[in-house]
This record gives sequence, C-alpha cells and structure tokens, in this order.
Amino acid sequence: MSIFRHAAFHTTVNHLRDLPPTTAEVAFVGRSNAGKSSAINTLANHTRLAYVSKTPGRTQHINYFTLKNGGFLADLPGYGFAEVPEAVRRHWVGLLGEYLATRESLIGLLLIMDCRHPLRDLDRQMLDFFAPRGRPVHILLSKADKLSKNEQNQTLAAVRRELKPWAEHMPLTVQLFSSLKKSGIEECDAVVQTWFDQAFAEQADDATE
Repeated sequence: MSIFRHAAFHTTVNHLRDLPPTTAEVAFVGRSNAGKSSAINTLANHTRLAYVSKTPGRTQHINYFTLKNGGFLADLPGYGFAEVPEAVRRHWVGLLGEYLATRESLIGLLLIMDCRHPLRDLDRQMLDFFAPRGRPVHILLSKADKLSKNEQNQTLAAVRRELKPWAEHMPLTVQLFSSLKKSGIEECDAVVQTWFDQAFAEQADDATE
C-alpha cells in the first residue's frame, strides 16, 4: 500500500512557533501552478485532501497531514505567480524559507515542476537554498501526460543533465509524474519510503545508545 494512502489532515500552521512536534516529515513544494495539490491528492488517492484552486498560490500556510507510518506530510506554500498583498507575500516567503532552513524533522523534499517548464529561476533558487542541508530532494515532473512519450524521455534526460551540479551536494532524483493518468505513483512512493525507513532506523539507533 502507498505510504501516502489514507493520509489525514492534521493542522494548518501560519507561524513557525505553531509547528507540530514530529519525528519525521516530508514536504511538498513547487511553483504555484506546477500541480502540487493535484500530485498530493493523487498520491494519497483522495480527491480533495489538498485543495486544488483555479487561482494559483491559494495555499499560504503550511498544511500538515498524518501518515499511517507515523510520519507527516507538509504541504508548503507555492512560490511565485500568486496575486497576494506584499505584506502577505513577505510573511509567506519568510515562513517558507525559515522552515526549509531550520526544520530538524524534515527528512526530504518533494519538489514539483511542470514537465513543460522545468527548472525555472525560482526552482533553481529553491535547490540552491536547500542544498546546504544535504537532505534528499525528489523532483516530480508533473503533467507528463501533456507530452508525447518521446518528449517525456527527452525532458527527463535534459533535466537530469541540468541537475548534476546540485547532485554533488545532496541526494537528488527525478521522475515523470501525471496526476491525470495516475502514473509515477509507485516510483515516488518507493523513494519516500526509503527516506522514512532510514529516518526511523536512525532514531531507533539513537534511542538505544
């Protein structure tokens, strides 16, 4: 069974002081129109677990969901594009940045990119910002159904080439994904499962020392 199946809403956070205590969590992040909410819903096999809005950038908080394995999923605010007041934007960027830089229980990042427009400037900035932590990033090239099979293969190969500089600093993997066709679920699930398995094993080792 998918690690994301039966995920359940836990809480919404607008300030770092309100972050829930967790032992291990993975976070989803991406541009406001990259298909992040759709990807979460598809992985969880739930049509409205994460809210899919026709207005990109609607999610301006960190939304937490519990997983059956005892871990957590954190849905981070989308970056770029959103029509929000400047004061809200500053708070939002600060919340996202400090969370990514300081959250100790964050074991890995799932970065969603539209496969038709991968590695835009803000995506590159996200990788630059997170790389110093040395924690794994798995990229979902979403909306893969919009490309032909040949275009998918070419895009995947091109993105892998472009990721090499960042891959020197952190574990970095990438795959094709389609919420519409429900393709790529198993591959993503296997990657995240290994993250949790390693995190829980390390915690068990620490507890016995």
